[in-house]
Amino acid sequence: MLKTAKTSPVLSRPLLLLAVVFSVLAFGCAKKNTDAEADAKEVVIWTYDSFNSEWGPGAEIGKRFLEQTGVAIKWVSHGDAGSMLSRLLLEGKSADADIILGIDQNYAERALNSGFLEAYKPAGAGGVPNEIVIDKTFRLIPFDYSYFAIVYDSEKIPNPPQSLEDLADPVYAKKLILMDPRTSSPGLGFLTWTKTAYGDGWKEYWKRLSPSILTIAEGWDTGYGLFTAGEAPLALSYTTSPGYHLEYEGTERYKAAIFTDGHVIQVEVAGLLGNAKNKDNAKRFLDFMLSPSFQEVIPLTNWMYPVIDIPLPPSFRIAPKSDKPLDHPAPVAQSDINEWAALMSGR
Repeated sequence: MLKTAKTSPVLSRPLLLLAVVFSVLAFGCAKKNTDAEADAKEVVIWTYDSFNSEWGPGAEIGKRFLEQTGVAIKWVSHGDAGSMLSRLLLEGKSADADIILGIDQNYAERALNSGFLEAYKPAGAGGVPNEIVIDKTFRLIPFDYSYFAIVYDSEKIPNPPQSLEDLADPVYAKKLILMDPRTSSPGLGFLTWTKTAYGDGWKEYWKRLSPSILTIAEGWDTGYGLFTAGEAPLALSYTTSPGYHLEYEGTERYKAAIFTDGHVIQVEVAGLLGNAKNKDNAKRFLDFMLSPSFQEVIPLTNWMYPVIDIPLPPSFRIAPKSDKPLDHPAPVAQSDINEWAALMSGR
C-alpha cells in the first residue's frame, strides 16, 4: 500500500512565491508587448488647426495612410504654426510627437536651431523642385506651397490694389484684415513681404498702412473667416484661395490681387523629431507625404500647390502664380517682430 507524500509547508511557500513572481513577470512582458504593438500601429503628428479641421486634409490623409500601411495617424492640433513651434521649443525632447507638420520657411531657422529634428530624405524627394527645398539636409521636408496675396471681394472692390503701397491708400481705410506674425505663419509671411519690399523702410510703411487695417487676427482661420463674413473686403491669404470659392461655392467673386512688388512664396514643411517614439512609422509617413496619394489631397483641402508634378483641379485656373516670386525674402528676426508689435500697440 503506497503512502501519499505530503509537501512540506516550508518548501511550498518559496515555490508559491516563485510562481507568483513568474506570473507577474509574464503579465508585465505581455502588457509591454501589447503596448508596443499598439504604439507600432500609430504615428503622432502635431499640426495647425485648419489642417486637421473638418474641411482640411487631415481626415482624408489619415484614412489613406491607414489603408496603405495599417498605421493610424494621431493628429494633435496646436493652433497656428507659430503656436505649434513654440510648444515644441517649450517641451523639447519630452514632446509627445513623432512629426511636426505645417511650419514654413519663416520658422525654419528656429526649428533647425532647436536640435530636435532628425534628417530624413523621403522616397520621392527627388521630385521636389530645388527652389522650394529649404533645407538640404531634409530635417525639414516640403509638402506644399503657395504665394501670399491680398484676396479681395470684387463686388465691393472693383478696382483692387496693385501693390503694397496701394494698400496704404486712404481709399482702403479700415478695409484690410491681417494676421499676427507672432502667432500666424501668414502674418509672419506678410511682415517678411513688407521687409523684402521696403528694406529698412518697412517700419515707415507699416505706419502708413496702419489706417487701412480693420483688425489683426491671431490666426488665418479667424481672419479669413471675418473676411468671408463680410467684415472687410480685403484680407491676407494666398493666390490659391479664390479656387476654393469657385470649387465649393461656384463663384469667382473672390480674387487674388497680383502685385507689381512680387509675392513672397510660402513653403510648408514637415520634420521628424529625433526623439520620436514611433520613428519607423514616422519615416513611412514622410515617404507617403511625397507620394501622389498624399499630394493629390492637398489642392482641394489645404488650397496650396502640391510639391510633385501631378494634375491640378480645374478650379485652380483662377489661382494665379506670381510672375515675380520672391523666393529668397529678407529674414525676419525676433527683434523685427518685437518692433512690429510696438508699432501696432499704438494703433
